[in-house]
Amino acid sequence: MNPQAKLIFTISLLLGTTITISSNHWIMAWAGLEINTLAIIPLISKSHHPRSIEAATKYFITQATASALVLFSSMTNAWYTGQWDITQLTHPTSCLILTSALAMKLGLAPFHFWFPEVLQGSQLTTGLLLSTVMKLPPVSLLFMTSHSLNPTLLTCMAILSTALGGWMGLNQTQIRKILAFSSMSHLGWMTIIISYNPKLTLLNFYLYMLMTTAVFLTLNTIKASKLPTLTTAWTKAPALNAMLLLTLLSLAGLPPLTGFLPKWLIIQELTKQGMTMAAVSISLLSLLGLFFYLRLAYCSTITLPPHTTNHIKQWHTNKPTHSSIALLTTMSTALLPISPLITTII
Repeated sequence: MNPQAKLIFTISLLLGTTITISSNHWIMAWAGLEINTLAIIPLISKSHHPRSIEAATKYFITQATASALVLFSSMTNAWYTGQWDITQLTHPTSCLILTSALAMKLGLAPFHFWFPEVLQGSQLTTGLLLSTVMKLPPVSLLFMTSHSLNPTLLTCMAILSTALGGWMGLNQTQIRKILAFSSMSHLGWMTIIISYNPKLTLLNFYLYMLMTTAVFLTLNTIKASKLPTLTTAWTKAPALNAMLLLTLLSLAGLPPLTGFLPKWLIIQELTKQGMTMAAVSISLLSLLGLFFYLRLAYCSTITLPPHTTNHIKQWHTNKPTHSSIALLTTMSTALLPISPLITTII
């Protein structure tokens, strides 16, 4: 792709995200979402592979439907209450439509079907944008309207999302699809707590962005897109692969790594709110996700899978790891000791 065109699309992405996050009016928020959607589509389809074109088409149809629902929800609320302010969403029908629209934007169950397919059809760098930056505007809208949305509906969607994210990721061999189902599972954790403590949702989202960025950039460095490729990548960059193991376990939420912090705080808050059964359910369902994270970690660092097929080993490279990957990986694994500081900030 032409560098100038790529620069324009990247600036448009940042512009759309900034407009949506900083807006108070529903029309401005909608315009920011549209700018975002139109900027990412050329980046998805830039390889001109049929699968990329299919992914871009699916993404466009889904996001256009979700944007139309956001507009419909805000217009319905304005019709009944006369308010266009994002925080003044009070009509029950508008709240229901908006919940569906934002779930579709985020890839939250039961509106999740497009996300794994789109991520599979994209390159790793575009997949990183889809998993992190593109989720920022819908999460910010969810944050601003959290006091109006139905907590029971959000809890049911969150538990369903965590369950489906775990189950559907079990038999995958494509790493991008595994990371898509991982994203669904994490979104379940963010959604379940947003009605009770929205700041915890933002903390979870920021740490999820941090860990996912580290994983995607590492995979992009070692050029691994499926499990068989990952099994031979340890010859190329052994130290990077060893850190990938820790980052994946952090993404799974194992102590004493960074990913344990949001899960710990969310379970604590759910218990305070008297939602012990929801806390137990979502904790047990996250064990499904732990299985495929462990499989990724096993393939990346510990050993080759037990079969007789000869694999071509990749050449060991002496090229130093990029400093951004080193910093992100360190933060993805070592932030738990400063959790008291993080909790005082939020």
